[in-house]
Amino acid sequence: MNRTDAREFMMKVFYQMDMNNDYDELSSEKYLSEGKIGVQREYCERLCKLICENREAIDTEIEKYSIGWSIDRMPKTDIAILRLAACEISYIDDVPPAVAINEAVDLAKKYGTDQSPKFVNAILGNIVKEG
Repeated sequence: MNRTDAREFMMKVFYQMDMNNDYDELSSEKYLSEGKIGVQREYCERLCKLICENREAIDTEIEKYSIGWSIDRMPKTDIAILRLAACEISYIDDVPPAVAINEAVDLAKKYGTDQSPKFVNAILGNIVKEG
């Protein structure tokens, strides 16, 4: 599994965690054990830990730039993608923001609505610009 595949896997994990309202580190292990993440295990574990510890701050940042949209009103796939990329941008120094945004937009094209890629790009672009 490469980093792009790991991001896609983690987007699905964050989607499941959101659907089950299950954001704690102990529960995250059950989600990680469901995939063949191989060499990306450390990266995936790090993302899970960061999301579990910082979800409220990440959500606040997302809502700050999603004018007129609260987290509760956004499609669950968009939320998972935004949390993943916002976490990388804000907390993982070895991921360039442009890479995080590009990969998030690609995920939004694959899993989101027709409006998702623009929505995701705009929010993440503002997080980078204002951050």
